[in-house]
Amino acid sequence: MMRCPELYYYLGKYSRLGGPVGELGIDGAWLYEHQVWQDQRGRFFEMFRGNDFARDLGYRLEVAQVNCSVSRQGVIRGIHFADVPPGQAKYVCCVSGRIMDVVVDLRIGSPTFKAWQAVELDDSGGRMLFIAEGLGHAFTALSAEATVVYLCSSPYNPGGEHGVHPLDPDIGISWPDAASAILSGKDAAAPGLEQALAAGLLPTYEACTAHTRSLRP
Repeated sequence: MMRCPELYYYLGKYSRLGGPVGELGIDGAWLYEHQVWQDQRGRFFEMFRGNDFARDLGYRLEVAQVNCSVSRQGVIRGIHFADVPPGQAKYVCCVSGRIMDVVVDLRIGSPTFKAWQAVELDDSGGRMLFIAEGLGHAFTALSAEATVVYLCSSPYNPGGEHGVHPLDPDIGISWPDAASAILSGKDAAAPGLEQALAAGLLPTYEACTAHTRSLRP
């Protein structure tokens, strides 16, 4: 169980969107810091460019769906993941307010299985989080209201979507004010990590890495 909200490791390169690319210590989780242009009118940044992102990642992120969620302070969404293959990679941006965005390694056999990392995303526009297929994703709104937009590599598939309880002590995410957390009925009823493991719901690290290799030309 790991928490490093501001700790990530630069990959020694810059994205073609102007900022450094950082690795979060969990294979498949990357933090992008984009260049933001600001003047008296406000701010501008390029959130995503497919060709440039493909050169950074090594394969193209095929955007099949774009989601937008608005959450009030104290709401926790997640921990969500999808069957692999095909899984559902996400490229996450906070366009209004401020969130704590969390990646959880749910891949059986991964060197960092059960580990989690958190980063803060906000509407300054500089930071985006990429989460590869097979990783768990959750976030909470830190501001009075927060709007999150995320690009998804596959459409929503109810039969292949799963969750792990975000307050599971076996994972131990340090949510702010967890005692007052607001959860959906579905997330509140989600199994703990050990229950999900016993039920055969979790993806394997081998399947996830094989899927990633299959995406590369």
